[in-house]
Amino acid sequence: MNRTLLAALATLAALASSAAPASAQTKTGTAVGQFLLIEPSARITGMGNAGVSIVDGLQAVYYNPGVIGHLDRYELAFSRADWLAGIRFDHAAMTVPLGRWGNAVASVTALNSGEIEVRTVTQPLGTGERYSVTNVALGVGYGFQITDRVAAGAQINFVQETIWHTSASTFTLNVGTLYQLSPNGLLIGASLSNFGTSERFSGLDLRIDYDNDPSRLGDNNTLPGERYTQNYSLPQVFRVGLGMPYRLAGRSRLLVVADVAHPSDNTESASLGAELTIREMIALRAGYQSLFQEDSEVGLTLGAGVQGGLDTFHYRLDYAWADQGRLEATHRLTVGVTF
Repeated sequence: MNRTLLAALATLAALASSAAPASAQTKTGTAVGQFLLIEPSARITGMGNAGVSIVDGLQAVYYNPGVIGHLDRYELAFSRADWLAGIRFDHAAMTVPLGRWGNAVASVTALNSGEIEVRTVTQPLGTGERYSVTNVALGVGYGFQITDRVAAGAQINFVQETIWHTSASTFTLNVGTLYQLSPNGLLIGASLSNFGTSERFSGLDLRIDYDNDPSRLGDNNTLPGERYTQNYSLPQVFRVGLGMPYRLAGRSRLLVVADVAHPSDNTESASLGAELTIREMIALRAGYQSLFQEDSEVGLTLGAGVQGGLDTFHYRLDYAWADQGRLEATHRLTVGVTF
């Protein structure tokens, strides 16, 4: 067991150290669908967003669909994030156990900018019109336990981004697997998120009046036309991570997690975190996200939560604070019930 743990930690360290030489090839800003990278879970955000190896709870599905195989009870989770610049981010998910056929999950993710005043070059103080940016992702997933130690899962998402009267939509696929060495032993997880086709914007805001020959007088200089945008890829992320639970005295537990992420539109990074659960009631969390990522503005994360229940009903309330550097901090709140 100790040899396995040391080998796994050495692998993570080697992957993390490879981030530095790769930082010269950053592709920041080359992918759309950036709202898909906003982590909804307050619990896991408090642990530095290192969630690919976490085996318990619906909140871990975002990081690794493989956890769906372990969700053998009905569960609901609602998250709200106080995001940057007053942007509102909401996430809701539900799991449905299917008995020996596995488990199913459905989720809704929504981001809304609120109303923004329209300004142009000729009217910099505003035209009197207002627009908004709204992004939505609808997902359905399925997972099952291959053995008592191995679980796998996948989730399909319909993604749509809308800017005023212009929108783009596509489908994405998330896949993942979890391996647990023993019931209370080392956890190893791996996942691929946002794998899918590219998307292209279209809509009323791209329509124009076109003059085929500006040098000719008397012709129709208001021909209907449309600007075509190029196809943009989505921000795919490959994650691999380790989690190690430790049983402490008095029904307390310590969970230590570490992830390495390889995104398609940024440099590699590592995230670390820990959760101390006291008497199965109160949880305290701390972590650090996106280590080694070039020009990263994120870093320290902190969180806390309470949980309890009666008979088969269980509830939990989690809060997380995350440092965003010059963009200040963000806050997340998640409410979950299991029955």
